[in-house]
Amino acid sequence: MKIELNKVNEAVHFEAISPSTEVKVHIDGSPDIGGEGLGARPMELVLMAVGSCSALDLVNILKKQRQDIQDLKIEVEGTRVDTIPKVFTAIHIHFKFKGNIDADKAAKAAELAVKKYCSVHDMLAAGGVDITYEITIN
Repeated sequence: MKIELNKVNEAVHFEAISPSTEVKVHIDGSPDIGGEGLGARPMELVLMAVGSCSALDLVNILKKQRQDIQDLKIEVEGTRVDTIPKVFTAIHIHFKFKGNIDADKAAKAAELAVKKYCSVHDMLAAGGVDITYEITIN
């Protein structure tokens, strides 16, 4: 796997390109280092990665179980240390479902999706990040 990053402006705005899809993701730094709000910050991308990695498998598992997922919103919140590097110490994922979904099936599917199939989870957890999750069905 390989990606490409290209500097877009004189500040710290980059464009990342995924060769597998040619999708472009804009990345920018915080205002402290010259960021202009033109893209996600790198640590936000880490939260996006663990949330989406878990969600892809979670949705697939529930679809195979014929659960009626009408909508899914995911909130991912990370806690970081105050010293440099400002790494995550904890991440919490909240899966918010709408639909006709069995709570027990969703709980088992989330356990598998987050803790067994999500490679982003495994990388972060191996580095000492405490990753928790919860499910809400409305």
